[in-house]
Amino acid sequence: MKGNESAREDGSGNSNAATSRLEEQPCLVVFSGGQDSTTCLHWALRAFKSVEAIFFAYGQRHASEMAAAEAIAERLSVPLKVFKLDFFRELGGNALLDPGMAIEPMPEGGGLPNTFVPGRNLIFLTYAASYAFTRGIRHLVTGVCQTDYSGYPDCRDATLKSLERALGQGLGWIDSGAPDPAAPAKGFAIHAPLMFKTKAESVHWARELGALESLAYSHTCYEGVYPPCGECPACLLRQKGFQEAGLEDPLLARARRAQ
Repeated sequence: MKGNESAREDGSGNSNAATSRLEEQPCLVVFSGGQDSTTCLHWALRAFKSVEAIFFAYGQRHASEMAAAEAIAERLSVPLKVFKLDFFRELGGNALLDPGMAIEPMPEGGGLPNTFVPGRNLIFLTYAASYAFTRGIRHLVTGVCQTDYSGYPDCRDATLKSLERALGQGLGWIDSGAPDPAAPAKGFAIHAPLMFKTKAESVHWARELGALESLAYSHTCYEGVYPPCGECPACLLRQKGFQEAGLEDPLLARARRAQ
């Protein structure tokens, strides 16, 4: 996929000038080493002229995410920049940051899970945009998804569209005094290729992109263990996707071969 074709695939619904001729543009991928951002990294490598990745060490309860991100980036020869964010650790109050809190199942009848880190994706993308500005990059790629998301409001398409507009104005990439303040942020785009895909659809797409080998080294488990625990909400969602896609999870296949 190249150019306008990849722009239509990006799931962001953004059709402005920033999404045209992607093969001529550099991009920055917000990369966690997880299933979704790994799939998006493979898409970016096909869609853009050049790709860099950024990882945030935000005080998560285990080091498995960074290890996965570094391993996959090295395998794909993608430059990876690591930034440390202490704010979330100081904030506390959720199971992804506090190893003393048990990771609970998804709440029945709605409500946010205790793994929700308030504003995490908003802050990640804002920091990423600031870093991208210094690199002359106007395209961000993120693996968020509202179809099979875990109840996180900052994974929704409406959230990303609003943030894209705000960042475009705040970094001077669009005219804040433009006649139509609701117009897309011309010259800047946040791409969310998985936004409207189910987990099964994202698995099939990963296969098409040649990402399955990389997914063998990705990390999803909230408990931070390898092989994955298979019981936390993140593991269950990943299992559901591969089962519905009719494919074996390459991470589990790798763990089985190592036994």
